[in-house]
Amino acid sequence: MSEKFYLTTAIAYASRKPHFGNTYEVIMSDAVARYQRACGKDVFFCTGTDEHGQKIENLANEQGITPKAYVDGVAGEIRGIWDLMNSSYDYFIRTTDDYHESAVQKIFRKFYEQGDIYKSEYEGWYCTPCESFFTNTQAVEGKCPDCGRELSQAKEEAYFFKMSKYADRLMKHIDENPDFIQPELRKKEMVNNFLKAGLQDLCVSRTSFTWGIPVEFDKRHVVYVWLDALTNYITALGYDPDKTFEEQSEHFRRYWPADVHIIGKDILRFHTIYWPIFLMALDLPLPKKVFGHPWFNFGMDKMSKSKGNVIYADKLAEHFGVDGVRYYALSEMPFASDGSITYEAVIKRYNMDLVNNLGNLVKRTLDMEKKYFGKIVPTPAGEEGTDAELKAACAKAYANLRACMDEYHVADALEGIFEMLSRANKYIDETTPWTLAKDEANRARLGTVLYNLMEAIRQGAVMLAPFIPATSQEILDELNTDLRDFASLESFGGMVAGAEVGDSKVLFARVDEEKKLAEFEAERQAMIAAAEAEAKANEVPERPEGCALIGIEDFMGVELRTAKILACEKVPKAKKLLKLQVDLGYEQRQVVSGIAKWYAPEDLIGKKIILVANLKPATLCGIESNGMILASGEETVRVVFLADDTPLGERVR
Repeated sequence: MSEKFYLTTAIAYASRKPHFGNTYEVIMSDAVARYQRACGKDVFFCTGTDEHGQKIENLANEQGITPKAYVDGVAGEIRGIWDLMNSSYDYFIRTTDDYHESAVQKIFRKFYEQGDIYKSEYEGWYCTPCESFFTNTQAVEGKCPDCGRELSQAKEEAYFFKMSKYADRLMKHIDENPDFIQPELRKKEMVNNFLKAGLQDLCVSRTSFTWGIPVEFDKRHVVYVWLDALTNYITALGYDPDKTFEEQSEHFRRYWPADVHIIGKDILRFHTIYWPIFLMALDLPLPKKVFGHPWFNFGMDKMSKSKGNVIYADKLAEHFGVDGVRYYALSEMPFASDGSITYEAVIKRYNMDLVNNLGNLVKRTLDMEKKYFGKIVPTPAGEEGTDAELKAACAKAYANLRACMDEYHVADALEGIFEMLSRANKYIDETTPWTLAKDEANRARLGTVLYNLMEAIRQGAVMLAPFIPATSQEILDELNTDLRDFASLESFGGMVAGAEVGDSKVLFARVDEEKKLAEFEAERQAMIAAAEAEAKANEVPERPEGCALIGIEDFMGVELRTAKILACEKVPKAKKLLKLQVDLGYEQRQVVSGIAKWYAPEDLIGKKIILVANLKPATLCGIESNGMILASGEETVRVVFLADDTPLGERVR
């Protein structure tokens, strides 16, 4: 039986559509999974969505729907993007799945019964977006140390997990397994900032909201989202908390422990401290590695809708194709430091690497093959210095691929492949096939050159399969070769002489940078406008200053009566004024009102209104006014109209 490899992403929080930085994780994980499969391993690749918590409950309430309905929509959108990005996951778990919720309840009870969990009261800082608690020393000026947002004070009854009980054991494990946390910088952060500083007991239940997995034996509590979410890595394999490891299903015992959890650096604490301790309490083996990848920023800034710099992978794919998005994500993210994405950088990478280097190499090689050999693969004859250099470049790229991918240096692996493709393009310039084709005496040499080029392309396509799988398959289909595994890269010469290749195609069309940037700027402005509109819609207006408070006797001193407008006309030489004749039922009056800017006289006749009936008479532009019409607003005035069946002369109170 082949060696197993269990790989997971962090499950995406089902609060909002994931942006490009969030999507990077599943693209990277997919590249690792495809690479491990190509190495002959039995891979189980798991991803999914984290669907409980206060933030989701709040968002659902804002939309007037149930939390389950809310997460159903977002989880579907997340899975759709994962599928669009051609991620080859084997299992997609949702934390609202019945079997997961049942297992979490059993795990919670197990921890409680063995004395790892106790009930107390929590009081301190809480970050709703991160679903995280912080001490006074961790909170920086009342802000979350992870996301920088404002923290709120929380006080509630909760269950706590005794972290300190397992702290020494975890420290020993990290010391004895130096590769457990990668990159090395991340390990130092966890050890120095948390373990050596002393672990505090962890809040594992909440009572201030209800959208979560209920604690079976105390229904006022729901399981805190991190205990709920982290256990997905074992419930996805069918873990049964009532059984020992030896009693678990064959599927679980086959794949656990995980070979790697690929996560964002911001949630490393949960995966390298809390999660291992939970596993120790369950008497389960710990994952072999936790890899905390960096973030993607827009240039030097974090992505923000208000700045119009949020990039979504599905939208980017509309411009550059799925493999264009995958390639940029994988080639631009460094191993340990944050990556950067700008539209200019994407266009440059796309045109230089995919259009010029890869696409142009494949097309002109197959075009020459068709022109000079009628699409029949020639037999190579002999070897010259340039041939040996091309073969050495292929071997170097493959060795580099294996070394880099085994250590999760994904961008470096891709860089090595494209260096080989550049060498193949240089090989064309060195050998000048078009010159060789002019002399029949050079036909054998021409055949060797084109054979070597097609074989280099084949090897490059096989190496690119984990990264840009659709393009890799298309190239190999054009070459009409069945040799598509890593074993075929151990030697140079996989193309079969005498076989027929297909016609060339344009793999990547060149992008007009100026035109494309204009399109992106239009999208950015639309995003800013939408963000401003959303902010305005959610804005709570400030309370106006208003007037001094009055007593009921003062209010009752104002006589408000219902009336009907009988006639209305503009006041000559006064743009703002209208002269109205109104009927109060018991008498008729003349009123002058400054509403001409907002109402035409003919639109007011017959309308019923409210009149301040005991206002002292005033003269406006030489016309006497006996009362005032009730209206609201300053920049835009709105008259208060009454229903047609309102009796005239009624007192308004």
